[in-house]
Amino acid sequence: MHFSIPETEVRSDENGSSYVAYNIHVNGVLHCRVRYSQLLGLHEQIKKEYGNNVVPAFPPKKIFTLTPAEVDQRREQLEKYMQAVRQDPILGSSEMFNSFLRKAQQETQQIPTEEVQLEIYLSNGQKVKVNILTSDQTEDVLEAVASKLDLPDELVGYFSLFLVQERGDGGCTYVRKLQEFELPYVSITSLHSPDYRIVLRKSYWDTAYDSDVMDDRVGLNLLYAQTVSDIERGWILVNKEQHRQLKSLQEKGSKKEFIRLAQTLKYYGYIKFDPCITDFPEKGCHVIVGAGNNELNFHVKLPSDQMKEGSFKVTRMRCWRVTSSQVPVANGTANPSSSSKCDVKLELAFEYLMSKDRLQWVTITSPQAIMMSICLQSMVDELMVKKSGGSIKKQMQKKRLNGSFQRSDSQQVVKSPPLLDSPDPSREQVVKLSTKLSSVSLRGLSSSNSASDISGNDFHGNYSFEGIGDDDL
Repeated sequence: MHFSIPETEVRSDENGSSYVAYNIHVNGVLHCRVRYSQLLGLHEQIKKEYGNNVVPAFPPKKIFTLTPAEVDQRREQLEKYMQAVRQDPILGSSEMFNSFLRKAQQETQQIPTEEVQLEIYLSNGQKVKVNILTSDQTEDVLEAVASKLDLPDELVGYFSLFLVQERGDGGCTYVRKLQEFELPYVSITSLHSPDYRIVLRKSYWDTAYDSDVMDDRVGLNLLYAQTVSDIERGWILVNKEQHRQLKSLQEKGSKKEFIRLAQTLKYYGYIKFDPCITDFPEKGCHVIVGAGNNELNFHVKLPSDQMKEGSFKVTRMRCWRVTSSQVPVANGTANPSSSSKCDVKLELAFEYLMSKDRLQWVTITSPQAIMMSICLQSMVDELMVKKSGGSIKKQMQKKRLNGSFQRSDSQQVVKSPPLLDSPDPSREQVVKLSTKLSSVSLRGLSSSNSASDISGNDFHGNYSFEGIGDDDL
């Protein structure tokens, strides 16, 4: 996740005294406001728990009131501090750090702790209403959903909660996977928009894990609903004959066979992103990016209007980074510079092994750059787990035995600032309740969704790669 402190505010406390508030943004959206003293308290706690050698440098106290220039300097220093803590594989995943952010989020949004009903959506649009506390963290809410659906506890780790924005054209934008440092009810409420919803979706990439999920009735229904939804929105490519076969299997109620056929289709299991801009193969190209099968897939429209397709395998990415910048937005007045509002420009850049001796940076400019990076990180994590002989089930068992889950070593292997969260495939046990999922249909699916491969126009960058090793990452 991308942490930044792009701005400060002068606010008043309950006694009427003014103070400087530092606005912590996550993925370009305000997460919480904190005072310097609060961050200093967190720093002292971390230092006491983990030692001076682990904790990054913290901006020192000042005796006198800070000048505006000094406030801005402290803002930059605190931003670097928060980024350094979050990138550290131990500090960034610590309950101390995450609980601080959750508490600060709740205090900033001024939402008291109370029982509420939260709506979670399934891929077919069905709502699952769960009773939670406003202070419940992401894992608590995920477990509540699993409990309501009667999803076995050993399968909870195969799914995650995602923040999704519905678009006016009927499509949707995946904003991010909800993290352990946030409170889902507070996050969705603070957006003040009915366009946002929380969606349950599988959080793994290897289709081999589908077999584990399909062995359970509820897991099968969830995967089936997601597959149908992905086909309907055009994320999975289907030609006329495949469409006919899918309809036939659906009419027979053959959900497993339906999924197995879908697994053979192009882009099965991919997440598609909104159209954006890339500098590859030429600067300023419009592109649609998809993440899946351990790659980023590009559908690029060149300035000449020629269409090209290619893929970048995660095993050939030496590193990647996400950068953000503030772009002023005019407020419609005669003096645009007087506007205090800014848009956040996000870029994902990765260094790719184009050939044996040639590395090249490829940049994507997109509001979903961080979501793309999260996908890359989770692919690497999954490959590393698989390489070590592990699996989601084994990690679940490990957590139940040890009472905690250790982050994978891939966090340290991939030198991609900011190091992003791996999907936590390990969850606590949940209480089972009996609930059935409604059936879904291929409504709106037509042969117009079919597409032919553009193999003749593939661009350089699509490679096969045998094995995976530390040097390759």
